[in-house]
Amino acid sequence: MADGWSTDTGEAVYRSRDAMLFSWWLDMDHNILVLFLAGDDDEELVVGWQEKLFSQYEVDLFQSESVCQTPLERQYHTEIMAQERTRGRRNRRIFTYTDFDRFTNWEGHSQSMVTQVKSNPTFLAERMANVRHRRQDRRPVDSTIPKSRLITWEPSEDFVKTSHVVNTPVQTMHIMGDLGPPGKLGQKEKECLLCTIRADGNGVVTIKPDFNKAKEPYRVETEGEKREVWRLTLENVSEGIRPEEKEREQRMYKDLYVRHKDYLNSLVGQDFEMPPPGILRLLVNGEIDSAKGFEYDNLYVHFFLELPHNWSTLPFHSLSGVTQTCRTKTIGKDDVAFFSYPFSFESFFRREDETEESLPQWPVLYFKVLSLDFWQRYRNEGYGYLVIPSTPGKMYIEHGHLLMPAP
Repeated sequence: MADGWSTDTGEAVYRSRDAMLFSWWLDMDHNILVLFLAGDDDEELVVGWQEKLFSQYEVDLFQSESVCQTPLERQYHTEIMAQERTRGRRNRRIFTYTDFDRFTNWEGHSQSMVTQVKSNPTFLAERMANVRHRRQDRRPVDSTIPKSRLITWEPSEDFVKTSHVVNTPVQTMHIMGDLGPPGKLGQKEKECLLCTIRADGNGVVTIKPDFNKAKEPYRVETEGEKREVWRLTLENVSEGIRPEEKEREQRMYKDLYVRHKDYLNSLVGQDFEMPPPGILRLLVNGEIDSAKGFEYDNLYVHFFLELPHNWSTLPFHSLSGVTQTCRTKTIGKDDVAFFSYPFSFESFFRREDETEESLPQWPVLYFKVLSLDFWQRYRNEGYGYLVIPSTPGKMYIEHGHLLMPAP
């Protein structure tokens, strides 16, 4: 915020599937400008989503039926003539361009006059500006592919799904302001963009700039010799949800979550095997990743799991294993052998004395590293052990010291 003005003119994103109403308040800053502008230049207006409000330029243009070429322009002519016969327009300076207007994409040719904050580029932006862009590979097009197939003009639904084409329909609405002098409204060069609103089919609403939300108004400064300054205030005046509608919506979401939970349960099933009462079930899924720092090449690991008292396993379950023989690879100053050998153990613990307060002893994994020579003779390179962790979860354990056999 600077000098009583709001300079945060960035985009804001909301999510809504309800009808929207916005309030726009545009008035002249009498403290800065010349005092010939009277108080009736202030204008406050409530605008609905995609509500068409004609500017003075459009009123003068579409009053003549001869210039109307499209059905939409002829409809505008009918509406303008109906307004002239009844109460006239309820707006003077504020008007809109809806998604159906041919002026909807005009913002690329004109910039907003809302004063923006002057921000300095960040350190990352300065460094990225000096990065040399990588040249794209210029590969010649295969002459066997007809050029007519390079672009799919009518993609099928399967093509859109496989090619990840995002085609979400978006509607755009521009809130405009006619900042011309009183009595001379309708000059095209005096029109300026005040606010842009976009809404897509997923209920995502983007508004730029954001609602003021009790902050200072935005500053709108015109170009020219006088450089008039206007205040712009944007407020969301949509009606809040009623208590009965909120309760109905909560019940709907609760029912939706219950249905989704039941759907997930139907996919997973209820066939989980639970251990008997009083039995602790231990599942160990591990991997012997690598070994380094040994004297010889062609290494392999022999390991087995020792079960303490009151621990047991299934009769057909093996508690030992041998990895494949692996040649070492020099990485830095170490010769490393990568095994990536997975293993799995399942064991059960039953406490015999229920009054015993001591914690159970956990299984121990013993292993030894061996190497093979040219004559297929093995050498013991080292021994070690590892107590199975008592806390569940995923962990990486590096066993740094092994017992080496005496020469």
